[in-house]
Amino acid sequence: MGTYTYYAYIMTSLSQVLYTGVTNDLDRGVREHKEGQPGSFTKRYNVKRLAYFEEFGEITEAIAREKKIKRMSRGGKIRLIESMNPSWDDLSADWD
Repeated sequence: MGTYTYYAYIMTSLSQVLYTGVTNDLDRGVREHKEGQPGSFTKRYNVKRLAYFEEFGEITEAIAREKKIKRMSRGGKIRLIESMNPSWDDLSADWD
């Protein structure tokens, strides 16, 4: 069995609506958000920008971190994003 990387991440809209998730394929996950499935939170709030992510070697760690981020206040999430990405750039902007 090979090694895998898992991610806890935060997506945002231009108006800073936040979505926290977990995935084993950050590129695919971001692409799915950018495509905005009809009827989804992502589509409704235009959540298409990758603002923050962390990598983990174990899925249980990534899920635990996602849950911890989801329990944070909005201010805590904003501080977390700004610790990595102070200008709120789309971290996936130059991905193919």
